[in-house]
Amino acid sequence: MERVEWCEWCCTVNKMAGKQNFGGGSTDKAQAQVPRRAVLKWSGSAGMLAVAAAFTQACAPSTGPEPGVDSNGVLLLPGFSSRVIARAGEIVPGSSLEYRVFPDGAATFVDTAIAGGWYLAVNHEVPATGGVTSIRFAPDGSVVGAESILANTALNCAGGATPWGTWLSCEEWEGGSVWECDPTGANRASRRWAMGAFKHEAAAVAADGRVYMTEDRPDGAFYRFTPKAEGDLSAGLLEVAIASTTAGLIEWVRVPIPRPDVLQSPCRSQVSGTLKFNGGEGIATDGGTVWFTTKGDNRVWEFDIASLAIDVRYQGGGSSVLSGVDNLWLDQGSGALLIAEDGGNMEVVMLRPDNSALPVIRLPGQNGSEVTGPCFSPDGTRLYFSSQRATVGKLGLPLGITYEVTGPFDELLARG
Repeated sequence: MERVEWCEWCCTVNKMAGKQNFGGGSTDKAQAQVPRRAVLKWSGSAGMLAVAAAFTQACAPSTGPEPGVDSNGVLLLPGFSSRVIARAGEIVPGSSLEYRVFPDGAATFVDTAIAGGWYLAVNHEVPATGGVTSIRFAPDGSVVGAESILANTALNCAGGATPWGTWLSCEEWEGGSVWECDPTGANRASRRWAMGAFKHEAAAVAADGRVYMTEDRPDGAFYRFTPKAEGDLSAGLLEVAIASTTAGLIEWVRVPIPRPDVLQSPCRSQVSGTLKFNGGEGIATDGGTVWFTTKGDNRVWEFDIASLAIDVRYQGGGSSVLSGVDNLWLDQGSGALLIAEDGGNMEVVMLRPDNSALPVIRLPGQNGSEVTGPCFSPDGTRLYFSSQRATVGKLGLPLGITYEVTGPFDELLARG
């Protein structure tokens, strides 16, 4: 973002924060284009006011090329700071493990062995040698270890955390699988054959016990997997969403051959009427709602499990601050979705429950990369994300960096 543009943005936020309710306006001009259903109103204007004064400082003239850019190359709101957790091709500080290239989808997990500790599981989108790295943190945030918990897989892109504390790592290729991984490394990763072979992108376990999954193709489908036994993904039923005879609703139909061979039709083409989504990406869930993104048309979708209603919740691109929608993370404390941009201007954007959008971080000068894996530490104080092809080392090779940002997230997100 140019310096003047950044100042205009933060000044706009300042003005908006002075309103009594964000429901009547937005920092995003594209907001009025989308919601065709009523959405919850964000009641966090008081929280926004708490950081509005800090935003004013960023509107002051600056002699630097990018106000707010720190020594790690991250453009931050005032009051926030960053650190580099790992650089590809280098040893993860606090461990003996060399970090693999192209970090992608990620999630955090409570360390049950150490009160206040946690793990960060990170995919690597690499052909043939993809896999997952797990980084262990002490209660004070220091890194105390790192290990490979999955190796020799291919193009591990996104995935999802399960309620029972495992990481579902998804392979993004035509015959790709879902791998269930233990963030602690105590148990070997298991391929979940029954969850289908297709170009998996992301997965989310909803309140109904089913796993909802996206497919990263221009004609990708929307899937759900019902385990035969609760919490056991080794066997179950794979279904695909088709258009219902009632507008705005879907139906679920069994995929006849969940793991087709090269001579058989792919999962997305086996059932007549299968709905096509333009580049399925991140997915998240809370209660009876599932959200997912499609990068081909810059959309955030909302699916109601009980009613089977599906609709576009938010339309990005154009004049919106959100473009190149990709990985997403639900912040439980506020109900906001954090959406990473693949392209756009390399931001993590907060989409509030009232559909107003606000950039949280930006990575200037990294236009050849993509932002991946936004997720909070279990206590919500630390935001993790990666630049998949950030330059590293003396040669400046585009191999990837994983970052951490800390600051007044409670106020920014207006957590209850």
